[in-house]
Amino acid sequence: MKPENLLKMIPVLTMALMVTFTGCKKDDDAGDDNNGIVPEVNNYLLIATGQTATYDADGNVITGLNPGDELYGQDANYLVGETMSYQDNEDGTITDQNTGLMWQQIPSSDDYTWAEAVEYCESLELNGYDDWRMPSCKELYSISDFGSGWPYLNTDYFNLASGHVTKDEQFWSSNYYVGVTVEGGSNSAMGVNHVTGHIKAYSAEATGPVGGKYVRAVRGDDYGINEYVDNGDGTITDNSTGLMWMQDDNGEGIYWVAALTYAENSEFAGHSNWRLPNVKELQSIVDYGYSPSATDELKVGPAIDPAFFTCTPIINEAGNDDYGYYWTSTSASFTSGEPYYYAWYVAFGMAVDGEGQDFHGAGGVRFDTKYEGGPLGEGGERYYNYVRLVRDVQ
Repeated sequence: MKPENLLKMIPVLTMALMVTFTGCKKDDDAGDDNNGIVPEVNNYLLIATGQTATYDADGNVITGLNPGDELYGQDANYLVGETMSYQDNEDGTITDQNTGLMWQQIPSSDDYTWAEAVEYCESLELNGYDDWRMPSCKELYSISDFGSGWPYLNTDYFNLASGHVTKDEQFWSSNYYVGVTVEGGSNSAMGVNHVTGHIKAYSAEATGPVGGKYVRAVRGDDYGINEYVDNGDGTITDNSTGLMWMQDDNGEGIYWVAALTYAENSEFAGHSNWRLPNVKELQSIVDYGYSPSATDELKVGPAIDPAFFTCTPIINEAGNDDYGYYWTSTSASFTSGEPYYYAWYVAFGMAVDGEGQDFHGAGGVRFDTKYEGGPLGEGGERYYNYVRLVRDVQ
């Protein structure tokens, strides 16, 4: 070989040696199109909801609440979780400076079936990155902002897919539903509505502007993986979030103000600082691998890890075996500018329709009026829901 040709081979040989000794693989690591950078994800750093006001049972803003007051214990009384913080990378991507996840800033305005959305994310190449994927419900919910609502999203950083504030801003998650819903049958998947704030199951095969949903791609390692420890005293610690949970619920349905009072006055396992969880905290322990309507017997049950938690069984409106809804400390308004008539709950049983059929899926997040006969009640609500207490480990 001529000397000049040997010199030309040196960069090639050097690269080959680097690949041999570092074990680099295009598909598993950053890849040639990812600039050698993979986001470091902080699992499972919980993010604050953004709600900073407290409300009475009729949804009006109230101030000056102190421990011991009837309505004390709301989301804004504790302000737990990391304050939302984002970085605009000025290349069509947004980095969550808490979780480390990198998000697609401007989602496609096209509607997708669930399978089409998965394919879209996996084939997406955006500003030098080709390792995009569909986010999980917990990842997608981490950017939900409950500071005002409609939209429940910080639009200074994240664009809406349609460009309009409409209740059709529904985004697919990677969580395929194990149960059977009214609309989707056994082919449903969970999604987050970033205008109305809900988590619901949608028909995975529906198409078009009415049935199809949007998708916002994400990069980074998985976020939202629980690491439970049974403390042997009726409490469960999630080492990922740093939260301690009651293993059992309170055993009966109560209205929202009573739930706040119950939580504030609880003493258990030597601790007196129990509280009602906010909506992001309670959603963090949902396990989308279970549903009362699951066709697989091994997956029948409430949407929570059965090795660590129990839920009180109920008979629902349709006469079916089911599990209840659980109050959060976070209030909700249905449209922008309205009083916060409602409070969010997490459905660990089926999120049913008026006939008691599985409509929005176990693990759904919806809201109810805070007491029977409350403002803007539409009928068929459950005003009396269950409580699962939480406390900070530190």
